[in-house]
Order: sequence, then C-alpha cells, then structure tokens
Amino acid sequence: MKRVSLDEILNKPLIPVMWKLGWPVMISSILETIYHLADTFWLGHLPAGESGNAVAGLQLAFPSMWFLVSFASGFAMAGVALVSQFTGAKEHEKANFAASQVVSITLISGIVLGIIGSLFIPYLINLLTNVKDLTSVANAYLRVIFLGFPFMFLNGVFRAVMISYGDTLTPMYVILFTNILNIFLDPLLIFGIGPFPKMGIVGAAFATIFSMLIASIFAFYYLTSGKKGIHVKIKYLKPEANWIKKIFKIGLPAAIGQSAEAFGFVVLTGIIGRLHNARIAIAAYGIGDRLLSFTFIAIDGLGEGLTTIIGQSLGAQREDRAKYSVVRGMTFMFFVLCIETVVLVLFRKNLISLFIPNEINIINEGSMFMLYFAPAIPLFGVIRGIMSAFHASGHNTPNMIISFLRLWGLRVPLSYVFGFILKMNSTGVWIGMTLSNFITAFVAVGFFLKGSWKKRVIEDHTLKIKV
Repeated sequence: MKRVSLDEILNKPLIPVMWKLGWPVMISSILETIYHLADTFWLGHLPAGESGNAVAGLQLAFPSMWFLVSFASGFAMAGVALVSQFTGAKEHEKANFAASQVVSITLISGIVLGIIGSLFIPYLINLLTNVKDLTSVANAYLRVIFLGFPFMFLNGVFRAVMISYGDTLTPMYVILFTNILNIFLDPLLIFGIGPFPKMGIVGAAFATIFSMLIASIFAFYYLTSGKKGIHVKIKYLKPEANWIKKIFKIGLPAAIGQSAEAFGFVVLTGIIGRLHNARIAIAAYGIGDRLLSFTFIAIDGLGEGLTTIIGQSLGAQREDRAKYSVVRGMTFMFFVLCIETVVLVLFRKNLISLFIPNEINIINEGSMFMLYFAPAIPLFGVIRGIMSAFHASGHNTPNMIISFLRLWGLRVPLSYVFGFILKMNSTGVWIGMTLSNFITAFVAVGFFLKGSWKKRVIEDHTLKIKV
C-alpha cells in the first residue's frame, strides 16, 4: 500500500479514509501495547513478592519517563502541523525542510533530556512513595532507559512526520520488527535464560533500549534516503532561526501541555503511592492502565488518521472538509469506545489475572479500578477528536489548557480530595479520575466551537528554504 493520496484525503468518504490511514497505526499501537504488556507480563511472573515489586516499580517509573518524553514529543507536533499542511498545499520541498528542522531539534532534545533525567529523576522517584523496595526498582529501570532517549525521540519524530505525510505503513513495519525483537529479548534478560544473567526489571530496560537503537537506524535510513516521500536532507539539518522560531511557536504549547499532563500523572502516582495499600494500588493501577490502553488502539489509529486529514485539508484550504472531518471523526470514535468499554468491563478480572496470577489483592483492586473508570473511557473519543483538530492546525494553546485542566485542575485535586480528605482510599482516587474526564470533555467542546483551529500556520513569508 502506498501513501494515502491528497485526492483521497480531500474527496473520498471520511471513515474509509480514516481507516486506510489508521489501520497501520492501530497495528503499531497493538505492537507497542503488547510490548508494554510483555514487560508487565514477564515481570509479573517473577516469584511472588518480587513480581509485585517489579510491576509496581515499573508503574512508578513510567510517568517520570513519560514526563520527559512528552516535552520533546510536543515538537513532533510542530512537524505534524507543518508537514501535513505543506503537503496539502503541494509545497513538498518545504515539507522536507520542516521535517529536517524538527529532526534536529528532536535529537538535541533527546540528548539533553536524557542527561537531565539521569541527574534529577531519581530524586523525584524517591518523593513519590516511601516504599523503598519500589523506589530502588524504579530507579534501576530508569538509569538504563535514559541512555536510550535519543533513539526513542528519533523514532517518535519519524513516526509523526511519516503519518502527517500520509504514509502510515512504513512506521508500522519498523515498529513490527523492533517490538518483536523486544518481546523476544524480555524473558531472556529478565529471567536470565541461556547465556544471559538474571536482570529482572533492568533486563526489561536493556531490551527496550536495544530495540529502540535498531528502530532508530531504520528511521534514519528512511528519512534521509527520501525513498518514502519525505526527504530529510543532511544540508537541511542545520537549525535555521525562522524555522526554529516557528517550530517553537507551534510546538512549545504542545510540549508544555503534554509534559504538564505527564507530570500530573507523576503526581497522581505519588498520591496512589501514599495510600495505605500503596503497593497493591500502584500495581493494580499499572496493570489496569495497560489493559485500558487496548481500548485506545483503534482511537490512536483513527485519531492519527484524522489529524492527517484535517492538516492536509487546511493546507489545501478546504475548511469545509476539515470541519466535517472533526465532527464526524470524533462521533465515530466515541461510539467505538463505547463498544470496547463494555467488553473490557465484562472480562476485566480474567484479563488482570493473566498478568499477575499470584496476587489476588492486586487482581481485585485492578478490577475495581477499571469498573469505576469505565464510564469515562468513551469521552476520550471526543477529547481526542478535538485535540486532533488543534494539533493538525498547529494551534496548540487550547490543547495545552485542556491538558493542564484535565490533570492539574481536576484529576490530581479530585483524586486527593476523594482519596484522602473524604477518606475513600483507592476507591476515591478512581472516582476522582473518572470525574476529571467528564468535565474535560465539556471544556474541549467549548474550545472547538470557538473555531480558532481553522487558521493555517504555513501562511508565513519568513518560512523560506535555506541551504
């Protein structure tokens, strides 16, 4: 399958085009979810006691890692807006130049944030919970992961740029190969099979960064060879002031919003880590959260496809197509999530027990978490559709506000109030998380109705190609 053409994006029925763009992203999301679940699965099958610490430690580490990754991925959003709109406007060399500039910023960010993470994140982890067994496991995992940040960031921008151009298949092939590699390496390094020593959670981290290294080699080849349409040229990698200024103007609100949201999850993890049943609650939330990620697989794919359609429609000055796409797309995603939620709730306990069969308290708590959170899941379809519109247009300030509101204005304080002040413990946290999604969805609809997302960001005479 070749990339989806501009004619298809602008003129063909929306849902089939979303599907054509989105199914490779769905496969990629499935593979990434399986990769995360594989870590949880194998760590959950360590001996009793050790397995609970490993699974909880992984959940403790993930939000801190995501906090730094999210800041850099905000600049990939600038690539999405610029590449999709220049492609829609048929200014292909400017699309290449924009992609090259974003790659430069992303690689520099990966190196800098990897160093920052290594130096400061361990102090943050130690503040999240007073259970020393969990903090030591989490810090051991992160010390290895931060080494692979440049590879991780390059893979992220490669995927974003290719999808915004209309090629969702090539990133899928890269993710397919490298995630299978990671899944194969996990048990070897975690349990010490064959010539490998038993490394536990550190083995999972080494499997991840080695897979990321291989993926980044593929990504760099495809981007610099130009064989897949977008051509990142070495001479274009030198940062140019006007382009960097534009990328920061588009990407900084997204970076702040995503990193603030991610840090909100760090604080939320800290709240859960202070509950009287912290070990059980963190592990249950970790497994439940990974299972919930399955419900977002279709939405990830459809949402990425929707972003490409909106961006290229705006680039081609087809505002009518862009507006129709947002409304129809988010409605479709809402109903898809309704169906998935029913299935997940019905089989929640059986699914959780697959990952940690030896810890009945964690199974019961995870089942409760998913039951309370289920009503909020379909609202992600509405939020995702509206945020796609702002990402595609390059106007990310509303998304930044939505991200701040969801975590800092609502989820964190509501979880604390219900969990500690009202003394509902973990049940209160799950209720607070659910309420935050309901309120955020209403606010997102309000931003969408204002219509600021309709303005193109490529109408800037300063964006000239310089060699």
